[in-house]
Amino acid sequence: MNTKQLYTVIIFSENTVGLLNQITVIFTRRQLNIETLSVSPSAIKGIHKFTITTFADEDTIDKVVKQIDKRVDILKAYYNTDEDLVYQEIALYKLSTELFIKMGTVEDLIRKYNARILEMNEDCVVLEKSGHYDETQALFKELSETIGVLQFIRSGRIAITKSKVERLSDMLSAMEKKLQEKHV
Repeated sequence: MNTKQLYTVIIFSENTVGLLNQITVIFTRRQLNIETLSVSPSAIKGIHKFTITTFADEDTIDKVVKQIDKRVDILKAYYNTDEDLVYQEIALYKLSTELFIKMGTVEDLIRKYNARILEMNEDCVVLEKSGHYDETQALFKELSETIGVLQFIRSGRIAITKSKVERLSDMLSAMEKKLQEKHV
């Protein structure tokens, strides 16, 4: 049996109503839980990029991506392991201002985790930390154990490939070349 690992699925499409639902149904049918999800416009005008993480074995994730890639609304879908990507998450931590100041090691904590203060008022302090899951979780754990966290949120993964160009760019270049060859 294949072992499960974390995969990042990257999907390029036009911004079509209902497409996210169609994609999640494919994951659900294979009994895969979506761990994180991030959707935003890509570098190509009119094209959106979905970044989804899930634990699966390679056979299953390959089938899921092929099924997604077959959809008419999808320009390109593929999967990567962490080694193929540069990726980050962002986390926000809301803390009591009074307890934060009493802690006394504020500067050390911020330097240790490379965090930054986004907001500070008489009631609360909001810290921001970007990094990998383990890094944002380590700060959450330390804050929880020392002064307590009033609110916490972590974004979905955002990722780009380590290769020079995205696979979508390669695909679009090949399509453009074929079109030019037909017209010659």
